[in-house]
Amino acid sequence: MNPQNKNILFNKELLLTAAKDSFTKLNPASLIKNPVIFIVAIGSVLTTVIVFIGLFDGNYSFFNLQIAVWLWFTVLFANFAEAIAEGRGKAQAESLRKNRITAKARKLNGNQDVLISATDLKKGDLVVCEAGDVIPSDGEVVEGISSVDESAITGESAPVIRESGGDRSAVTGGTKVISDRIIIRITTEPGDTFIDRMIALVEGAKRQKTPNEIALSILLSGLSVIFLLSVATLPAFFGYSLQASGLPADQNLTLPVLIALLVCLIPTTIGGLLSAIGISGMDRLIRRNVIATSGRAIEAAGDVDVLLLDKTGTITLGNRMATDFIPAEGVTVEELADAAQLSSLSDETPEGRSIVVLAKEAFNIRGREVQQLNATFIPFAAQTRMSGVDLKSEDGSVHRIRKGSSDAIRTFIQNSNGFFSGQIQEIVTGLAMQGATPLVVAADNRVLGVIHLKDIVKGGMKQRFAELRKMGIRTVMITGDNPLTAAAIAAEAGVDDFMAEATPEDKLRRIREEQSKGHLVGMIGDGTNDAPALAQADIGIAMNSGTQAAREAGNMVDLDSNPTKLIEVVEVGKQLLMTRGSLTTFSIANDVAKYFAIIPAIAVALYAGADGTGPLSLLNIMNLGSPQSAILSAVIFNALIIILLVPLALKGVRYRPISASLALTHNLFIYGLGGLIVPFIGIKLIDILINL
Repeated sequence: MNPQNKNILFNKELLLTAAKDSFTKLNPASLIKNPVIFIVAIGSVLTTVIVFIGLFDGNYSFFNLQIAVWLWFTVLFANFAEAIAEGRGKAQAESLRKNRITAKARKLNGNQDVLISATDLKKGDLVVCEAGDVIPSDGEVVEGISSVDESAITGESAPVIRESGGDRSAVTGGTKVISDRIIIRITTEPGDTFIDRMIALVEGAKRQKTPNEIALSILLSGLSVIFLLSVATLPAFFGYSLQASGLPADQNLTLPVLIALLVCLIPTTIGGLLSAIGISGMDRLIRRNVIATSGRAIEAAGDVDVLLLDKTGTITLGNRMATDFIPAEGVTVEELADAAQLSSLSDETPEGRSIVVLAKEAFNIRGREVQQLNATFIPFAAQTRMSGVDLKSEDGSVHRIRKGSSDAIRTFIQNSNGFFSGQIQEIVTGLAMQGATPLVVAADNRVLGVIHLKDIVKGGMKQRFAELRKMGIRTVMITGDNPLTAAAIAAEAGVDDFMAEATPEDKLRRIREEQSKGHLVGMIGDGTNDAPALAQADIGIAMNSGTQAAREAGNMVDLDSNPTKLIEVVEVGKQLLMTRGSLTTFSIANDVAKYFAIIPAIAVALYAGADGTGPLSLLNIMNLGSPQSAILSAVIFNALIIILLVPLALKGVRYRPISASLALTHNLFIYGLGGLIVPFIGIKLIDILINL
């Protein structure tokens, strides 16, 4: 994202566009999507018609005109709140369109590359990109390694590494190669690139309402219908009271007064802000460089109570590095290093590469000609938790070298009629208890030794997990390490639970188990083996740098590829729910205050004595000047409060990591009590100004 637009709440151009859209949204087809404001619009039309009828009949009422004007302002202000939220998303979409570059592509055709337009590329095509080239479309690196400038997408100027064979293979169209040469396989059709989908997603007008929004809209509509029926019966009651108190029947409630009363009593405040709250929630997530495929995903983030986090790269710094070779009894360290390097030549993980580098630097074991080795490489797999190489000798025998977790190598050795010694087990246990990751190396039926891999817990993780615990969220660390290593890292990081030696099937099974118990589960991942779990989780955040399978499986994509972003996503989701709950509480409390403003004022003349006061005068606790000024003050306040709350709806209420019960208490105290007090003050001040 363009960083210069991240912290701008309003600007002149945005305000002018939103003001124009406020009138465009007066179209009944748009208004009917918001039932509460649609009722206000109908009331505005009826009041306006009554004003014109009175004008032509010589019975003009300036009071009715003022009611009509402020009812229209109520509708326009509600439209403005939605338009300003949509406008911010459209501004970001326009920024993305400017960043989208129509590039040329060097399509591979056999051993030659042909220069074509990027729009002519199809899914599955291979293209070559070298330093200075713009990546023409979304794809995956299938050969080579390169530094890529992704500032057009993430706003981050520092280049990132993209390479084949790992979980950092995905590249995005419009980004720029700044070093080396890579071959990319195109993974999307023209018009369906990541930037194209981002543009569609950030334009809030195209978003779908979430289930919670729909449910709240139904509740607000139900309340509006109840108040409509209540207001419709008032003329009959007032007529009877007028007759009983000896007042003429023509003093009964007029239609403009009834409409004003209805508009003030129905939840117009939250009705006018509801759509803006939902759109701005997605907007706040985008400002953190996370793209959600739906508002439902953001809401689910607010309700998540179990988080599954990969250890490597999320809780720890990742890229575990080999620091030492510990040989078994009777084995030289050089022999162990040589075997470890051989077993890691096809290992594309950072750990595998660090083993190759350590053997080279510590023992000067240089690269060797793979073809002369007559080798068959065994790549690392999450199921086997091993990698290695099979070396075929001239006599036809096969020399098998394997590197992997202690349990996997133990099984390999035992299947080869070998012996896993107690000394090796002690080394493995000692390293694991230190929080390190031990990898065991074996050749045929003999254990050669252990590789010491070191990883470090990220700073501040323990505090962040403590905050999540306060919010009632349980954290589960997922790792392929053995239980001892996992337990040591889990204790240091402060997570609530951990899964050791986890396979993709284990992750999926754990998520389903948690969901079957009624929990909402969030997960983050970047690899193809994470895709099933990302698809199953209620919140699945895929890394933008990850594989295409992971990005398609999740319902959010983190452009920064920062694994700790899951915690921020939860905070945004909770802030969205808190904002909606707070403003709903404020709106309903508002209605109570407006009831005490209008009903006593219009009923004060009933059963009144010679001095003009009666028993109902006691209810006029605000001591408003007149029935007309009371009604007009309530209508004006009802309109103005919407526009005054727009910044809060867009920014969200201040988030604090507290439990749901404390958040409810806080909401009731601040926004419930505030919703009762503020209207009394506001309506009284407006009444004083009117009577002046």
